[in-house]
Amino acid sequence: MSARVLDGQAVAAALRASVLPDVQRFTAQAGRSPGLGIVLVGEDPASEVYVRNKVRAGTESGLRVDLERLPATATLDDLVGLVHRLNQSDDHDGILVQSPLPAAMGKGASQQVFDTIDPAKDVDGFHPINVGRLVQGRAHLVPCTPSGVIEMLVRNDIRIGGARAVVIGRSEIVGKPMAMLLLQRDATVTICHSKTADLPAVAATADILIAAIGRPGFVTPVFVKPGAAVIDVGTTPVSDAAVVRRLFGDASPRVGALERRGSIVVGDVHPAVAERAGALSPVPGGVGPLTIAMLLKNTVTAAVARRSA
Repeated sequence: MSARVLDGQAVAAALRASVLPDVQRFTAQAGRSPGLGIVLVGEDPASEVYVRNKVRAGTESGLRVDLERLPATATLDDLVGLVHRLNQSDDHDGILVQSPLPAAMGKGASQQVFDTIDPAKDVDGFHPINVGRLVQGRAHLVPCTPSGVIEMLVRNDIRIGGARAVVIGRSEIVGKPMAMLLLQRDATVTICHSKTADLPAVAATADILIAAIGRPGFVTPVFVKPGAAVIDVGTTPVSDAAVVRRLFGDASPRVGALERRGSIVVGDVHPAVAERAGALSPVPGGVGPLTIAMLLKNTVTAAVARRSA
């Protein structure tokens, strides 16, 4: 058995096409495009790629996207001040601060920044007010990656209601909101983490298995129930040739890609899982494009709501 590939690029393209009429309608009525302010602190290579993709996708979809850069030496006060300026801007309906922030800003910096963003412009859905609304099932700005995963499942006719779902990872960004969204669609949900006893056995009970821990190739076939849908949220840059060869084999095209680029993005799911799962999202080309598509959708949702307020 070889798993059906869940093509995130195709689903993302459909999502972006569905958003386009709303962008055009808002632009015609408001006399301006929906606006997104993206903040990038420092020069993390992976963040540079992610931000570049977000800027390009937003611009191609008719949004105004402004990239605000701060040097790695910027203080937390500098960043909070920039967020306050975007909060007050009439041209920006959404604000996204790219993670991770420089370690020098301190352990609690990300949460402080999320708390500073105007909840009405919080297109990542991380503000405590939006998290509370999510728990109550009434959020209109939902974290982009988890909501993208739901779109992938629904548009590929993978049953959620009544299914047993296991989420590996309990982060505020993916794991916890992912569990909430699955629960709201009537799945029976288990959240696993580093302290979970006999993790492979628990994971192998899942009809839907979602891996979001940032450990390349961690989920092996023993974690997977035959025929399960496996969603790989991991996107870890890997530059070690030995790791790539161990995961993909010496003859894999990914070895050549590593030699050309110096680094490739690897998911949490081992390639051998494809022979056991019923459906599997690839990395790259799986959840990543959906995260961006949902960011655009949230920006338009925020723009319409702000104009109606």
